[in-house]
Amino acid sequence: MAIGSGLGSSFGLVPESVYGTYVAPTRWLDGVAALRKSKQVFQGGGMAAGRLMQPGSRRVMITAAGGGQFNSSVMSVRMGHLLNGLMGGTVTPAQQGGTLAYLQTHALADTIGKMYTMQSGIPDMGGTVRPYTFLGSQIDSCEFSCEINGSLTSSWQVSSRQVVESETLAAPSYPSSNEFHFGQATLKLGTFASEALVDAVRKVSVKIERGKHDGGPYMGNAGLRSQGILNAWTKISGTVDADFGTKADFADRFAADTSTSFVWEFTGPLIDTGHNQQFKLTLPQIFFDTDTPTAESPDVVKTSFNFPAQFDGTNQPVILYKSADVTL
Repeated sequence: MAIGSGLGSSFGLVPESVYGTYVAPTRWLDGVAALRKSKQVFQGGGMAAGRLMQPGSRRVMITAAGGGQFNSSVMSVRMGHLLNGLMGGTVTPAQQGGTLAYLQTHALADTIGKMYTMQSGIPDMGGTVRPYTFLGSQIDSCEFSCEINGSLTSSWQVSSRQVVESETLAAPSYPSSNEFHFGQATLKLGTFASEALVDAVRKVSVKIERGKHDGGPYMGNAGLRSQGILNAWTKISGTVDADFGTKADFADRFAADTSTSFVWEFTGPLIDTGHNQQFKLTLPQIFFDTDTPTAESPDVVKTSFNFPAQFDGTNQPVILYKSADVTL
């Protein structure tokens, strides 16, 4: 029996080969899964002499779906499926010089075919873990954030075709891992591929949103949605909070509306000779939208600059993830 509280919960996932068809999860991640079933019901019943309430026999569930959020620190292993679901494309980890390190390159691409079985293990008070399985799950967005004394966190928004309780709970297994954190972070700005380190940064957040068609549902699908396809521009935005250090880094770029390449990198412990754990997000072109620095107290002037990312005409946004994972 498991602990009869959230301490006994689990969250696992695995890619599906056929949309909405169950595959037993093979990867489990630390975090908080707040995924739920949603439904739409129709209540029938017209005027009928002597009937003062609508009949329960006429209530039917028309459509059903699921989804929600999964929140986790960015771990040193096993993040590949989530990153691939967010960024799209075909990604194969590349071994680095015969070492135990493997590099995943997640460049912005189409997300079609990136669907997953996700499973939340939810313990009841008696210690029985109830499996809630989310079939046909797609990743709609993720926000990455890190601040002073904190880890690099991620918040994943998920849409699912169907939620079932009939599948067996897959037994969780967690490999040795660690979390990327503030002490490993750098931020670089400047010309693409020649960015330079900037100082006085206190917090960074970046959100990547992949707008998708809702997939119906259509007649003939028993109220279940089809796989969503991209139907909107990818929106990437973020915020940099920094003390007012070097004026040219943020304030001057805001004032002149000058673009810059943005490289946010975390370098973790050594994996093997010459290769460390890595999470590196590159946005080849961003513009700072706010704000002119103001002195509002005797303290050091603090600034907060929001930005959108845009296409520079050549280079795509990319996430590099180096770990000991041989596969995604």
